Amino acid sequence: MFDRRFSMRTLFLFWGSILVLVGLTGCPKFKGAESAMPPNIELGGEYYTQFAFQYEKNRHRTTNYRRGLMVPVNTPVELAGWGRKGFVVRVLPDGPRIEIENVQKHTGDTVEQAFHKMFARSKLDLSRFTAQERKHIRAGKVARGMRKDAVIAAIGYPPVTGTASLDMNEWRYWASRFDTFIVRFKNGKVAAIVN
Repeated sequence: MFDRRFSMRTLFLFWGSILVLVGLTGCPKFKGAESAMPPNIELGGEYYTQFAFQYEKNRHRTTNYRRGLMVPVNTPVELAGWGRKGFVVRVLPDGPRIEIENVQKHTGDTVEQAFHKMFARSKLDLSRFTAQERKHIRAGKVARGMRKDAVIAAIGYPPVTGTASLDMNEWRYWASRFDTFIVRFKNGKVAAIVN
């Protein structure tokens, strides 16, 4: 009986140690890349969201699916990890850690470019938007009459696979992995949102 308990305890400690080590190393795509960080981005630095984005299961893909919990514009975050395919932020003061994966075929951006689109050292100046635009930006929603820069502040950038240029009058966003919606502009303002 003693030998069996001892071996079970040893086995439990062994597998427990393995799980702890796996947890400490984190996701492989973000592992050990701190040395390859761009010089203008600081691990542990505080940044602010430049548009509202959504995440599910503590993950956000830069394809910019419009599903899950929302992180509003101007939310403070700490950069907690950096890797070749993305980065990790922690919502301050004590919010979740969110893995952000850069899907380059949808963004056309490097990890560094994706980071700079999403985050900056200072808050986005909302005073340049109308009162109505500010209301929708804070809610992470698009509405008729919003200008293009207000749409970006509200829901981020559309994937380049559906919107080759921001000069276009139709921006295609992904509502989910299988559904898209289109924001149509006329004279630089939202004229319609088509599901």
